[in-house]
Amino acid sequence: MRIRVLKFGGTSVDSHEHRLMAARKVAQAKEAGYAPVVVVSAIGRKGAPYATDTLVEFLRSIDPSVDPAMRDRDLMMACGEIISTVIMAHTLRTLGHSAVPMTGGQAGIYTDEEYGAARIVAINNENVMRIIADGAVPVVAGFQGVHANGNGVESGTVTTLGRGGSDTTAAALGAALGAEAVEIFTDVDGVKTADPDYVPEASTLQEVTYEEVAEIAHQGARVLHPRAAEAAMDYDIPLYVRNTFSDEPGTLVVSSSSRRRFSAVTHTGKVVSLQISAPWVEHKSHLELEMFRLLGMAQVNVQLVSIDQEGFSLAFSREHFPRVRQMLDGLIIPIAKQNEEPQLYILRFSAETGSNFVVQHGLLEKAGMGGALRTVSIEFTEGLTMVSVIAPGYSGEPGVFYEAIKTLNEAGIAVIQAADSDLSLSCLVPESEVHRAVRILHDRFAITA
Repeated sequence: MRIRVLKFGGTSVDSHEHRLMAARKVAQAKEAGYAPVVVVSAIGRKGAPYATDTLVEFLRSIDPSVDPAMRDRDLMMACGEIISTVIMAHTLRTLGHSAVPMTGGQAGIYTDEEYGAARIVAINNENVMRIIADGAVPVVAGFQGVHANGNGVESGTVTTLGRGGSDTTAAALGAALGAEAVEIFTDVDGVKTADPDYVPEASTLQEVTYEEVAEIAHQGARVLHPRAAEAAMDYDIPLYVRNTFSDEPGTLVVSSSSRRRFSAVTHTGKVVSLQISAPWVEHKSHLELEMFRLLGMAQVNVQLVSIDQEGFSLAFSREHFPRVRQMLDGLIIPIAKQNEEPQLYILRFSAETGSNFVVQHGLLEKAGMGGALRTVSIEFTEGLTMVSVIAPGYSGEPGVFYEAIKTLNEAGIAVIQAADSDLSLSCLVPESEVHRAVRILHDRFAITA
């Protein structure tokens, strides 16, 4: 049995006309001799009545001062995909194709207990395979699964996979079903060399490696979730990124390539940079580790890190900032080396004297512990964006990093922070300059397909 997984994003299912076009892609797969398995995202984007963000805002609107329980939030967020599966399955039936809508749990998708960012730990493919054997098309809700066992979480509890989770669902199902290929359908012709809204002449990459596309996604492009690329790479499944609304061949994701090239220029959304002052050399590394541990526990993805003798800087998505500020302001970190008295550090956002800091500092003073207390000042800069050049085989080469920063400086674009890796080099720039930065770097490195 030749199985092919077809995943349709929110803009591919946000109107009757678009759903018909998606359904025709499914019909074409059947005509080509495949047994298609469909995965769908929630209908539309923020503002659409059944979009994930709309459902979350509805829940929060009850009382913005009270955060919903994570279990309830996941259950609410899963509704968008469930609605989408029923609508898509019915659309297929109107075209004469038998189809069965399925929740993530009904499709046998089991996850860990991490609400909002769960990872798939196992898939039981029996239900999906039975539907295929009956000649019907399984239409599976992306972005969700159910918790597999105890650990304080009720078995069968609905969990969600985080942003881009429907891509991950498709790739994981492809692996579990032994699919010949996974196709990610979106509203662009494939993986582009830059955002077409910023660089209209950006071309479509005909072929990229799993590592390249994962890095492109990590650095801001939203055509494919990094976890989906990683899952496909682990099982060596051919992965395609295609346009629902055209017959263009799209981008093929492959396991490896010997080509050295500048693949793409990407950009993130709004970013905040924290500058942490920690000149106490003897404890600086401990403070760094504790800070990264806390951010990791809070599910905050740190995008850039710089470390020097006076402290360290880190950058992350603006959406996490209110939570990070609440978590860190006034936080007390005790550090003790062997045979030493504990040294207490208290964190303070220096642009303000937050209530947490005032309360905690006052309590320690009253307890007579003020003498062991050192204040760690945290400055922050908002209104930033990260721009990255994806350059496998080139990024570590002498002169390339310099050339990128020089190009931005000559254009009058301030580089706030910068870093490079084996696959990319990234610069933090003012948000107001992101359009120019993307275009200038795209032109400078002559990026083409």
